[in-house]
Amino acid sequence: MSQTASDTTHGLGPIGVWSMELRFGDPGEAREAVAELDELGYGAVWMPGGLGGDMLGDMGRLLDAAPRIAVASGILNIWKHETADVGAWWKSRSAADHARLMLGLGVSHGPTIGEAYKKPLAVMNAYLDGLDAAGVPATRRCLAALGPKMLDLSRERSAGAHPYLITPKHTAEARERLGAGVLLAPEQGVVLETDPAKAREAARQALSTYLRLPNYLNSWRRRGFSEDDISGPSDRLIDALFAWGDVDAIVKRVREHQAAGADHVCLQVVGGGRGMGFPRAAWRELAAALLK
Repeated sequence: MSQTASDTTHGLGPIGVWSMELRFGDPGEAREAVAELDELGYGAVWMPGGLGGDMLGDMGRLLDAAPRIAVASGILNIWKHETADVGAWWKSRSAADHARLMLGLGVSHGPTIGEAYKKPLAVMNAYLDGLDAAGVPATRRCLAALGPKMLDLSRERSAGAHPYLITPKHTAEARERLGAGVLLAPEQGVVLETDPAKAREAARQALSTYLRLPNYLNSWRRRGFSEDDISGPSDRLIDALFAWGDVDAIVKRVREHQAAGADHVCLQVVGGGRGMGFPRAAWRELAAALLK
């Protein structure tokens, strides 16, 4: 059953933007872009943090650049940020900022972390203990949950879940697992390109760096994708993970997530003939269709 967005978005609104560019692009244009996204009516911007670095500082800079839009991490890599540092940063921000922040937390992947990588569920539990002790409230954090056990933990110890590289079917299953009243904020890859070959090639390029990461591979296997689908990757997998086509096709996929139980859908625009850099024209087109 679809959830009512106002009940569970935790200030994120129904539609957000997930953007590599806002984290790694030109800082001046990032500030301009987030201010425009705020004016367009998007509820939140999400930035990647798997590589570590000054993630918290980057989030703070976006907060300072726009008056209303929420800023979320998608994700804060728990191997690369000590809970005491996160807590100190949290306390340095105002109460008004706290209401606009969502710390998406992730356990990353074995190939990324190396030999130090341990049982992800236990490590995440311990990290959440540290955040509790540091004064970061559960209502302002969510987990990058793909499998059932991490979804359970996201329900029990955070605002909810922020799944990445998933399908509307996963959204439906996650909603059933989470139950009502728990945030479910899936990322959705978007290619604004109507030529099938070009659209799928752009999606394949975007997917290529994730094809060696076991957490995603296992998630797709649980959804019924074969080894051939994954190794290709096949058109079937690409079409399931990415929404491509005209704006109406993108809107249709967003509505599928919402009907399956998503409270907030964050759109990541990739490739599709829109050029390199900040896809601001695409963000405007999508805002006109989704934020009327």
